[in-house]
Amino acid sequence: MWDYSSLFLSTLTPKFYVALTGTSSLISGLILIFEWWYFRKYGTSFIEQVSINHISPWINGNDNQSETSSSNGIANGTIANGTTLSSPGQNGNGNAAGQQVPECKVWRNPLNLFRGAEYQRFFWATNKEPLTYYDMNLSAQDHQTFFTCEGDAGKAEYEIMQTAWRERNPMVRTKAAHKALEVNVDCAPAYILLAEEEATTIIEAEKILKTALKVAETNYRKSQCNQHQGVIAEGMHRRDTNVLIYVKRRLAMCARKLGKLKEASKMLRDLTKEIPSIMNVLNIHENLIETLLEMQAYVDCQAVLAKYDDISLPKSATICYTAALLKARAVADKFSPDIASKRGLSPAEMSAVEAIHRAVEFNPHVPKYLLETKPLILPPEHILKRGDSEALAYAFFHLNHWKNVEGALNLLHCTWEGTFRMLPYPLERGHLFYPYPTCTECADRELLPTFHEVSVYPKKELPFFILFTAGLCSFTALLALLTHQYPEPMGMVAQSVLNWISMPFHIIRERLEAVWPVNLFQQLSRV
Repeated sequence: MWDYSSLFLSTLTPKFYVALTGTSSLISGLILIFEWWYFRKYGTSFIEQVSINHISPWINGNDNQSETSSSNGIANGTIANGTTLSSPGQNGNGNAAGQQVPECKVWRNPLNLFRGAEYQRFFWATNKEPLTYYDMNLSAQDHQTFFTCEGDAGKAEYEIMQTAWRERNPMVRTKAAHKALEVNVDCAPAYILLAEEEATTIIEAEKILKTALKVAETNYRKSQCNQHQGVIAEGMHRRDTNVLIYVKRRLAMCARKLGKLKEASKMLRDLTKEIPSIMNVLNIHENLIETLLEMQAYVDCQAVLAKYDDISLPKSATICYTAALLKARAVADKFSPDIASKRGLSPAEMSAVEAIHRAVEFNPHVPKYLLETKPLILPPEHILKRGDSEALAYAFFHLNHWKNVEGALNLLHCTWEGTFRMLPYPLERGHLFYPYPTCTECADRELLPTFHEVSVYPKKELPFFILFTAGLCSFTALLALLTHQYPEPMGMVAQSVLNWISMPFHIIRERLEAVWPVNLFQQLSRV
């Protein structure tokens, strides 16, 4: 048998080695391309997942099947904070692709800017579009949902507004709003559109919104009397309620921007007492928290925060980081990392550090913006909780509040990176929250403009099999090139390598022949 193998190796030509290495390079290259595509799409290695989920259970038996089913049962539920499990890929427990992972839910930004008075002025100054079409399309859907109803059928002014929200050109939208007012001067949604997009200053927007408020209150009283006269009447009353609350909220935001803080806080406090369904979308308590921080009314802010920072309620960057700021305020002015490292942290300092760790675990993108190591841009109209878009929206409005608290940014700088040492890696589970969703990057790229560099966490490290396949592909391609250029020397090298690899087996064969009978191998070969 050894003689036959030696004869076979001696008869191989250089063309065989060229074909062998070229074919190996091609196959490994195709595997590398597929692995890279799968990793970019699902964030995990296909070969690794197949080995873990199909080969390992087959080798080790089905002892872990019940545990896997149990963990999948938990993963297929609904996650708080606006995420639901639906898309294929890697789930929170680090299980295989093909199972389900959190699908990112987009929320309306409670502190969204005015398009005409703020976003449009940014475009005039920089010639850069601050909003993406995807973001504006979501806003159009919101406006259609809350500012239209079935009872608008046959009413020309409301039918005009239904189409106006969907128009891409802002000039067309504003012309449609003016046309709707020509048909009916009491069309409140038309005033909203003009205040949002045509007004070029906050003062102009406030003036239009005050007119809209009078119209909205009149329409609300009319529909309130008829709300029990059928489904259509109830829909019209719900629409008028949404319009009234929206206008009041935007007026409060105008007052906040114009420095009328007491007026803004009073309007926002009154709005937080409302209970219609639109309140769950607007998150007006975040506007109130930001206004109270600007007033430096920290006691009132703590009272509002205590009401909404509940385990049963969805969290946000505003909730978590405001809680950290208020706790840091008590110790930040006297905090010194050198002294703390020598004597240890006091109970108050420990509480502040834990609050910072909690906030950073919820949204790890915020500290870079607060510490100004990454530039801010105008926030989008919609945000992704725990994503870069939410971090931008929070830091854009709250950076000054952190600067107003002496030492708060220093405490954040010294402690925020310690959060990542407390979290397991890979992120198969969280410490205080659910594992960080892996789908935030794609959604943030849709919400944020192209000139902004999207912050990504956690950084996707290349799996071992991608690196191994890349090395194998490069090595075999190099061998194919050398064999093509120098066929005879490479043939001799290949034959020497094969002889060197087969030498241990030859030695073992000689030892066995010395111990076993001579004719044993002949009898085995006959069998």
